[in-house]
Amino acid sequence: MILGGVLNAINEVTGKKKSQKTITGSVVLMKKNVLDFNAIHATLADGFFELLGQGVTLQLVSADVADPANGNGGKLGKLESLENWNLTFTPPLAGGDSLYKVSFEWDEELGTLGAIILRNSHAAEFFLKTITLEDVPGEGRIHFLCNSWVYPDKQYKKPRVFFSNKTYLQHETPAPLRKYREEELQALRGDGTGELKEGDRVYDYALYNDLGDPDKGPEYVRPILGGSTEHPYPRRGRTSRPPSRTDPNTESRRFLPATVFNIYVPRDERFGHLKMSDFLAYNLKAFVNQIFPLLEAFVDLTPNEFDSFKEVDDLYFNGIPLPTDALNQLASDIPLDMMKEFFRTDGQQLLKFPVPQVIQDRSKPTAWRTDEEFSRELVSGVNPLLIRLLKEFPPASELDPEIYGNQSSSITKEDIEYNLEGLSVEEALRINRLFILDHHDTVIPYLRRINTTGTKTHASRTLLFLRGDSTLKPVAIELSLPHPEGDKFGVVSKVYTPAENGVEGSIWQFAKAFVAVNDCGHHQLISHWLNTHAVLEPFVIATNRQLSVVHPIYKLLQPHFRDTMSINALAREILVNADGLVETIFYPAKYSLEMSSEVYKSWNFLDQALPADLKKRGIAVDDANSPHGLRLLIQDYPYAVDGLNIWFAIEKWVRDYCLFYYKSDEVVQRDPELQAWWKELREVGHGDKKNEPWWPKMQSREELIESCTIIIWIASALHAAVNFGQYAYGGYSPNRPTLSRKFMPEKGTPEFAELESNPEKAFLKTMTSQLQTLTGISLVEVLSKHASDEVYLGQRTPNWTTDAIPLAAFETFHNRLAEIEEEILKMNVDTNLKNRAGPVNVPYTLLYPTGEVGLSGKGIPNSISI
Repeated sequence: MILGGVLNAINEVTGKKKSQKTITGSVVLMKKNVLDFNAIHATLADGFFELLGQGVTLQLVSADVADPANGNGGKLGKLESLENWNLTFTPPLAGGDSLYKVSFEWDEELGTLGAIILRNSHAAEFFLKTITLEDVPGEGRIHFLCNSWVYPDKQYKKPRVFFSNKTYLQHETPAPLRKYREEELQALRGDGTGELKEGDRVYDYALYNDLGDPDKGPEYVRPILGGSTEHPYPRRGRTSRPPSRTDPNTESRRFLPATVFNIYVPRDERFGHLKMSDFLAYNLKAFVNQIFPLLEAFVDLTPNEFDSFKEVDDLYFNGIPLPTDALNQLASDIPLDMMKEFFRTDGQQLLKFPVPQVIQDRSKPTAWRTDEEFSRELVSGVNPLLIRLLKEFPPASELDPEIYGNQSSSITKEDIEYNLEGLSVEEALRINRLFILDHHDTVIPYLRRINTTGTKTHASRTLLFLRGDSTLKPVAIELSLPHPEGDKFGVVSKVYTPAENGVEGSIWQFAKAFVAVNDCGHHQLISHWLNTHAVLEPFVIATNRQLSVVHPIYKLLQPHFRDTMSINALAREILVNADGLVETIFYPAKYSLEMSSEVYKSWNFLDQALPADLKKRGIAVDDANSPHGLRLLIQDYPYAVDGLNIWFAIEKWVRDYCLFYYKSDEVVQRDPELQAWWKELREVGHGDKKNEPWWPKMQSREELIESCTIIIWIASALHAAVNFGQYAYGGYSPNRPTLSRKFMPEKGTPEFAELESNPEKAFLKTMTSQLQTLTGISLVEVLSKHASDEVYLGQRTPNWTTDAIPLAAFETFHNRLAEIEEEILKMNVDTNLKNRAGPVNVPYTLLYPTGEVGLSGKGIPNSISI
C-alpha cells in the first residue's frame, strides 16, 4: 500500500497519471455442450480453470502502435477473462447462444484497436460468434465478426486472433497488424503434411482418390479423378486419411453410420448445429442402404415392381402399409425422432411421401405425360441448361470418327416436316425455330460399358419446334445403341415421332422416358454435382488459404462458401462413392463420376457466366434494344428470364463493391494476396486445366468483377436452379425415371406384347424398379429441402464491414432482389407466358430469391449447402 501511494505521487508529479477508463465488451458464443450431450466432462473441467481465472482470456491488439518485443506486431493490452462462464443462467439468445461480459482496463498507449487475441483454457471447444466493444476512445463501438470454433489453446501453435470488421487490402493494412494477418494465413495453409484432426484449421488440396474402396474387392475399384489427362478433375479438400491396404494411391474409407461426420473438414466449414440437426433428420430417408433392404417385404406379387401408375400414386396419396417385422427391426436401429420423420405416427404404419408438385393438381392427374409438359421442363424444369439452337440438319456429332465411326443423326426431313406448321426444315433453321436436346455425344463413349451393368438404355437426341406462342413441341426422338460389331462401325439408331393413342402412343411415351433417363443422369452428375459442387470447392480452399479475412474479396465471397466443403465430403462418403446412392439410382452406375470427368475436359470457367452460356447455346443474341442487351430466341424461357435478372443484379453488386476497393487496374495487379489466390486456383485447384487460354489473367478490374460474379452465380443461383426443384419434378418417378433396366421394346418380343396389353406395367418394368424408386424419391426429397437456418441471396450477418459505400451497395442489391421477386410473381400469373406454369400448373419459382423451410420449391441460398 505504501509503495502504491509513492508510485501514484510520482505519477502525479511527472504528469503520468494513468487513465482509469474501462471498456466493456460482450461476447456471444455457443458452448459445445449445447450441441453434444457427452460434453459433461468438459463442463466439469471448465469449472476448475475458472477457479484459476484462466478460462477464456482476451487481449486487445493495437492497430497503430508496434511493439518490438512482439516481433513488431501490435502492442498488447492486459489479459482479461470472460466473466461468469459457469453461471447456470446467461441471457437467453437464439439457437443456444450465450452472452458473456468482459471488461478491459483502457491503456491510452494502445491507440487504435485492430484485433483481439483470444485463448481458450477450457477442456472443450466453443463456437465464437461475435465480440463487441463499447465506448472505445476515438472509435465508439467496435465489432468483431468471428464465427469460428475455438479449441483449447494447447492445440494451436499460436493463439487465435480475431480482427475488427474493418476491411483492408494488404498494402493498406496497418503495419502492426500485418504480422497477425500473415500468421493467420500460414496457419490456414498448413505445411501439406501430417494427419489432419478435427480441431485443425488447415485448408489443403487432394485428388479424388477416395471414391473407390479396393479393400472391399475389385468391383469397388474406381479410377482416380484429377492429376491426369485421361481423368482430369477439380481438386477436393485434403482429409489426410491413410492409403488403402490394397492400393497405396487410393485413400482408405470409413462408413456409415457412426463415423460419417468424422471425415476431416476444416472445423469452421462443418455444418452449424441447426443445419446439422435438419440435415440428419432430412437424411433419414437417404440412409437407404440401411432402411430399404428391410422394406422389400412389402413388395407385391410382382417382385420389386409397381404394376400401375396408381400404385406409384399411392406412395403420396394413400401410403403403403409396412410389415410389422420390418418396422420393428427398423425401430431397433434408428432413433425415435427419425422414425417419426420417416413414417406416419397415427398407428397405421404407412410409408407415405409428400406429393410432388408435378402431380399436385388432381384436376389434371396425367398432365405430366403431355408433350407440352415434357418440352416445358427443358426451359423451366430442374435441368433447363441443355437445350440449344439447332444450326445444321441432320444433327452432327463431334465424336472422333476414327474411334466411333459415323455418329451423324439418322433423323430425316420426312420425320419432322409434317410437324413444322407448314415450314420446311431449311426455313425452320433459317428463322431459328428448331432446337435440340442432345445427349448423344456424352453418352455414346460409355454406353457399351454402361449396358453391361444392370442398366439397359440408349443415347438420345430430341428435336423440338418453337411455336409462335414461345412453347416448344417435340417433333422427333432418336435413340441409339453402339454398333454390335464395334465402336468404329458407329451406332444403330431408330427415330420415334409423336403419337397420342394406341401402341404408337405408348411407344412415344417410352421414347420420352428414355430421354428423361439420359437427362436425369446428366442433371445429377454434371449440371448439379460437377458444375456446381465440384468446380466450386477449389475456390473455397484457395480463398481461405490466400485471402485474409480482412481482404475485401474474402468478405465478398465468404458467405457463398458456407457448408460447401462439408456437403461435398459427405457426398463422397454416401452419394458419389463406389456403390453409393448415385451409382445405385442413376443410369451410368459405376461409370457415373468417370463420365463427369470426361465432361470436365470441356469445362470453361467463362462459359459458366449465364449470358455467355445462353449465347454459346444459341439461345440468346446480342441486341442493344433488349433488356440487358440480350434477346432471347425463346422469349418465354423462365430459367433464362429470371436468371438474367439475378445475374445482372449480382454483377452490379459485385461491380459497385470491387470499384470501391480497387480504384484502378494497377491496384488489382499489385495486390499480392489476390494474385496468389488466382494463381493457386488456376495452377492447383483447377490444375488439370491450368494451361487453358480462356482463364482471366486477373490484370484488370473487369476481370475481377467478371470472375467474382461467376463464382457467386455458381454458388447461389445456378445451384438453386438445378437443385431445389428435384422433388417437384423427380419426386414422381414416372415423370423423370433415373434409369432403365430394359431397352425399347421391339416388335415380336414378349416385352412388346406386354406393352400392347398393359402399357403401364410394361413402362414400370422397363424403368426404375420399386426399390430404386423409393431410394430415388428419398434422395431427391432430402436434396430439395431448405433448412431452417438457410441464408438467402441478398442476406448476410450484420456488421460485416465498416465501409458505408459497400453497405449501401449491398442494400441496393437486396432491394433489387425484392423487385425481382415481384416481377416473378407477376409473370407466373400471366396466362400469355405458358412456360411459367405449364399443363401441370407448377409456377417457376426456383430463382425466386427468398425461400421457405422444407419443400418450398423456391429460394436461392447464398451457398451450396445441400
